Amino acid sequence: MTTNVTPDRADRPDLLVLAIGTATDIGKTWVGGRTLAHLRAGGVTVAARKPAQSFDPAEPGPLDAEVLAEATGEHPDAVCPPHRTYSVAMAPPMAAEALGLEVPTLAELTAELTWPAPLPEVGWVETVGGPRSPIAADGDAVDLADELDPDLVVLVADAGLGTVNAVLLSAGPFADVDLVVYLNRFDPDDGLHRRNRDWLVTREGLEVVVDPEALSERIRR
Repeated sequence: MTTNVTPDRADRPDLLVLAIGTATDIGKTWVGGRTLAHLRAGGVTVAARKPAQSFDPAEPGPLDAEVLAEATGEHPDAVCPPHRTYSVAMAPPMAAEALGLEVPTLAELTAELTWPAPLPEVGWVETVGGPRSPIAADGDAVDLADELDPDLVVLVADAGLGTVNAVLLSAGPFADVDLVVYLNRFDPDDGLHRRNRDWLVTREGLEVVVDPEALSERIRR
């Protein structure tokens, strides 16, 4: 039987990754699912957590927790507690309020963030929306990062128009954290995509990857 442990610094995965996006629907869950599946296939033990999630019941497709659970081999309820899953397409605290439910605090979400025993080598925590999108009544992804002290932040961004601005604005609060930018939907034959990547690397000094395999290798260093 799998047991859970608290998120104390001593009782956490060897490498704790916090996945954020520059905006909503940027592809964080797709990136997380592919990367974790690649790591797991390579023999790395992994687990994923999404402290809260919301969705539109009218839209088909799996929930974020279901995608991440399929990649890690966990149950979706272990990835995101059922009582933190909200059937309204709003930021979780807004969705909870709209549904007449208790609005979670950051302390409550982090207290519920538990890991399987034995502890995995890589733990992936996915946030919602962009860095300043509310995830709790009193906190966003930046606040969550302050609480969790991740070993690595993965910033998922689009590769097209507006990429440089979105990445720089989103990366700003994480200047003192080990950060890697993932350009999602990157097309090597697209000149703009290539120029955006090169600008971020050569002009801004950011580390950039463009596929799950490269991100997996970055995580395994």
